[in-house]
Amino acid sequence: MEITCAGAARTVTGSCHHVRLDGTEFLLDCGLFQGGHEAEADNRAEFPFEPAGVDAVLVSHGHLDHVGRLPLLVERGYRGPIYATGATRNIAEVILRDAAKLQEEDHRRELRRATRAGREDEVLPPLYHDADVDRTMELFRTIDMDTPVSLPGGARARFRPAGHVLGSATIELDHGGTRLLFSGDLGNRESALQAPAELPQACDLVLVETTYAERNHRSREATEQEFGSVLASSLGTGGNVLIPTFALERSQAVLYEIRRLMERGAIPRVRVFLDSPMATRLTRFYEHGKNEFRDEVKEVLAEGRDPFAPPTLEFTVDTEASKAINAVEGGAIILAGSGMMTGGRILHHLKHNLWRADASVVVVGYQASGTLGRALVSGAERVRIFGDEIRVRAGIHTINGFSAHADHDDLRRWLDATGDAEAFLVHGEPDAMDAFAAELRAAGRRVTTPEPGNRYRR
Repeated sequence: MEITCAGAARTVTGSCHHVRLDGTEFLLDCGLFQGGHEAEADNRAEFPFEPAGVDAVLVSHGHLDHVGRLPLLVERGYRGPIYATGATRNIAEVILRDAAKLQEEDHRRELRRATRAGREDEVLPPLYHDADVDRTMELFRTIDMDTPVSLPGGARARFRPAGHVLGSATIELDHGGTRLLFSGDLGNRESALQAPAELPQACDLVLVETTYAERNHRSREATEQEFGSVLASSLGTGGNVLIPTFALERSQAVLYEIRRLMERGAIPRVRVFLDSPMATRLTRFYEHGKNEFRDEVKEVLAEGRDPFAPPTLEFTVDTEASKAINAVEGGAIILAGSGMMTGGRILHHLKHNLWRADASVVVVGYQASGTLGRALVSGAERVRIFGDEIRVRAGIHTINGFSAHADHDDLRRWLDATGDAEAFLVHGEPDAMDAFAAELRAAGRRVTTPEPGNRYRR
């Protein structure tokens, strides 16, 4: 067995792991790096394997940092099948088409600026276009949870619920008497929406995410209380409350909690805007995904009600409706992407509100190093948005309990079920990863923290 981590090695984003078993090559995820100019360079770099030589790709779930480089893989020669659950396939198409659109918009904007400066030759093209997404989607093959599927070279795979987002799975790969397990992203047992991840069987080697391996999340009850308190106090100032959200899972989880808070009278029934065409489409998928949800969410759906629709919810799909939000006075809750504030409509809302002392920004997701979101939660007093310097006067609040990722105790419980398998720690920042590795080694487990692009033989 040979393993090469072409992403999410000593970092969180860009999940992509090349596995060679008895001459057959598999790829586990093929995601985009996120977070500044360094990530842009990593995305454009050549893969440390030959795309045309890969026999099959297995995708754990539809987040951009797990599927975002699939069109590049296809453009560079991959022609084999891409296996995923049906929900992941549907989500991936929305995510990839949106990514292609944003890349083309960013390219046009940068080209205009560069042309005025006489430097148009310095502008790089988009990573891929919508036509590349078309070719990628043709390769998808959907499979059901807990149903073994035969792969090229005599291998077999089985996807099991990961409890992270709709359609997310852990992946078991069996070949020639060797079992490899890939965690993908494991879910938070305190999730308000998703049922917990299923425990795995024993295996020989496990690739496991470590996003929050060094800490435990707050309880669901404490998170709900904190979120309600922050919203109530923020709305009390009379300004707008901005919630940068990831379109997949986080938007739906936040809408679910806002609905519950309003129904209990814990916060006023102010206008709520979901200012994200992509989040709007993905919320429709969630309305039909009841088999993956906790019982209380299933019950709301069974009653014919929408658990993701606060009574004052407004969808703003077109650009003009989005711009009109800037004229709203007296306080409103605005959900918009991107979740790390690296692009999307949230930037326009931040530009119009960050300098206002009565406004608030409620951060409900992980903020990667190098992003605007990381700068704000780290206490930046001034930031630059669309070339303008903005003084940060708005209140910045961080609520970590909304995480869709497993925490330390979740990871240990899941890993313990794998027996004495060697653990490859991926999808985490070095400090968290190293602390977790030391803990696992002290408990007697063999542990590797792979460096990006290095080949490991087992």
